[in-house]
Amino acid sequence: MTIRFAAASLCFALLALLACVGRAAEPEASPIPAAELAARLSAKQQDGTSLIRLRMETAGKGTLQLQIKSRASRAGTDLVYQVLFPKERKGEAVLLRKSDGRISGSVFTPADGVRPLTAAQLDEPLFGSDLSYEDVIENFFAWGQQAVVGTEVVDRVNCTILESKPGKGERSSYASVRTWVDTRRMVPLRVEKYGAPGRVVRRIETARVVTDDKGRAIPANLTIRGPRGSTTNLDGSRIKHDVTFADAEFTPEGIKSGAAAPPSASE
Repeated sequence: MTIRFAAASLCFALLALLACVGRAAEPEASPIPAAELAARLSAKQQDGTSLIRLRMETAGKGTLQLQIKSRASRAGTDLVYQVLFPKERKGEAVLLRKSDGRISGSVFTPADGVRPLTAAQLDEPLFGSDLSYEDVIENFFAWGQQAVVGTEVVDRVNCTILESKPGKGERSSYASVRTWVDTRRMVPLRVEKYGAPGRVVRRIETARVVTDDKGRAIPANLTIRGPRGSTTNLDGSRIKHDVTFADAEFTPEGIKSGAAAPPSASE
C-alpha cells in the first residue's frame, strides 16, 4: 500500500516474488513497541501529496499504466487512480476518499460515465487486479489494536511481525493484518491480510526497495496474490512528493477530465 499501500493509502508501491528464508520465532520483546512501530508506519502514509506513475500487470488481464494522485493527512485520504495506457482504456478512473473511518468513492469509464461505489463494492477488484478498492486506501497501521507477535527472516532481513486488528467502531472486511517490517529501513517486506477465521485472503510481498525523493526507503516493486489465486505485479518507483493539486481533481466531475498531471508535476 503506501498498499498505500497505499495508498493509501496508500500509497499504498510494487514487482516479483521475494525469497523467504529462516524460521518463525515465538513472540519476543521488540526493540520498538508495537504502538510506536505502527505509528511510524502510519505516518509514512500520511505525508501530504504525491504523484505516482505505476505499471500494473495482472495475470490473464494484461498490463496497465496508471497515474495515482494522493493527498493524505491525519484528517483523511483522497486518492485518484487513472489509466494512461493502453489507449482503449485511457481515461478510466477511480476516486476514493476516507474520512472519519468511512470510505467512499466513484468509478468513471468514458462509455458509462461516473457511478458511485457502494460499501458492498469496496472489496471488488481495482481495474481487475488482485487489489480491492479497500486495499489501496485503508491504513491498517492506524487501527486501534497493534501487537508484535514474533520475528522472521525475509530475504536475509530480520523482520518484526506486527499484527493489526480493527479497534472498536473501525470497519474492515479483514479480521486482521500481519506485516513483516524491516525496522531498520521502516519498510514492510510482506503483508498478509486475513479473513475469519484466520484465512489468508491476500499476500503482498516487496521485491525491491528504493530511495524516494525525500531520501526515505520505500517499496518499489510488489507482488500481490489475491483470493482468486491469481497474481498482480506492481512497479511504481516513479514518485513525486509535495505536488500541488486542485480540490476539483478529487471530485466525481474532476476524474472525467482525463489523466493529465498538474503543471507542477509535469516531467
